[in-house]
Amino acid sequence: MFEVPEGYRAGFVSLIGRPNVGKSSLLNAILGHKVAIVSDKPQTTRNRILGVKHLPKGQIVFLDTPGIHKPKHKLNEYMVEVAVRALKDVDVVVLVVDVKEGLTEEDSMVVEHLQEIQDKKPIVCALNKVDLTSEERAFAVKAQIEQGLRLEEAIPTSAVTGKGLSELIDAIYRLLPEGMPYYPPDMVTDQPEYFMVAEIIREKVFNLTRQEIPYCTAVMVESIKEKGDVVVIDAYIFVEKDSQKGIIIGKGGSMLKKIGSYAREELEAIYGKKVYLNLWVKVKEKWRRKSGSLRELGYYLKKE
Repeated sequence: MFEVPEGYRAGFVSLIGRPNVGKSSLLNAILGHKVAIVSDKPQTTRNRILGVKHLPKGQIVFLDTPGIHKPKHKLNEYMVEVAVRALKDVDVVVLVVDVKEGLTEEDSMVVEHLQEIQDKKPIVCALNKVDLTSEERAFAVKAQIEQGLRLEEAIPTSAVTGKGLSELIDAIYRLLPEGMPYYPPDMVTDQPEYFMVAEIIREKVFNLTRQEIPYCTAVMVESIKEKGDVVVIDAYIFVEKDSQKGIIIGKGGSMLKKIGSYAREELEAIYGKKVYLNLWVKVKEKWRRKSGSLRELGYYLKKE
């Protein structure tokens, strides 16, 4: 039985920002465990990802969110709504910005959302990717943000080098309320197995393909069966057009084999067993623009 120390603090924290500022990489680095897929492409994260950081006298429950951006279709609208909803029932908000690129129009959109809640929730800023620039640049970006937003603290961070992560954790911890832990001490994420496997496969698609292909792709795991020392996984990769299907499959099946090989390697490390991964590619026309298709592929929000 876990005994809660006196003065124990616990709470929920949203990681908010525009696409590709490094929210997921930051979360993985803070946890020391991969719970969110990452790529160098924007809009990789499509759902809310929960990750739990256990401290000697506290527990921080992080909510990684899709980047806030101008939506072009229903999938984008869903992603932005996921991010905005994650601001409501949390104790602290962490605004993540890419200090190398500086503030963009989409950063301004994020700030506008945060202006609506800044009187209700403390906001900490992670001045991220500082390893690619200077701290002087980071604090210049901080000054720009503070022209329109009240920050409790702003900390230069890097998921690559680990710079500023302990300071960020300390800053968040101080703002959490005292209370009991929400999750047991051995829990890092609440992701269902089927979701985790689908995300790993989708990450490989993002990392191995270009142009519109990553964005028109969705993955659905049909079955996971453990047979002795082997795990057999059947999954479908959905695209919107026959031409996209051809690219995912590749000449002689080369691309699909590569996606499967990279995904299988990571899954075997997770399961600690041999994995047989069967992948099929299907066309679901304009699935990003159809509410029914989005729901079928797992992109839907429960009514509040």
